[in-house]
Amino acid sequence: MKTIFDEGKYLGIAEVLGEKDKRVKMQETIFKKYPNRVLVDVKMNIPGPIKNNQYLEMMFKKGINELEDIFLKNSLSYKLVASWNHDTGCENFYIVNNKINYVKKYSVKFEDKSELGRLFDADVLTKSKKQAISRRDLGLPARKCFICSHLAKECARSRRHSVEELQNYIFQIYRKIFKNQIKK
Repeated sequence: MKTIFDEGKYLGIAEVLGEKDKRVKMQETIFKKYPNRVLVDVKMNIPGPIKNNQYLEMMFKKGINELEDIFLKNSLSYKLVASWNHDTGCENFYIVNNKINYVKKYSVKFEDKSELGRLFDADVLTKSKKQAISRRDLGLPARKCFICSHLAKECARSRRHSVEELQNYIFQIYRKIFKNQIKK
């Protein structure tokens, strides 16, 4: 049976690491223009060598709609300042005009709200902090693995689940949301 991971460009670790460098440069550029604002950098966590294709783009857009709805419903004033659609995945950069803890609270709500949101990372940063604010900084529990009940970081570090198992989980979410719209 065809899955959503049957198409797309195979990437190696060099491409993924190169994208991280570009992300940091983009964040620095944004903070030059908006030094006193909160930045929310949103991307999906996709295991394996294929990080982007038409199906993953559809999931990203649907997730972004959920995030923006949460922002609007909770009076978070935001502005999309950059958006990427690279082989390594889609990514949006938002400037939000609220306190960092408030923004992180609702970013976590988005990540935990639905099965789709659990596939996303919504990093919340300020220029003065050298790294994203963590759930622990707000006294919130760490993320759980979407396959089992262990901590997500533990599963990732130990490679407890195979790429195939993780991709199958993502494919099942896709099928639920988009009713198996896969081109033959």
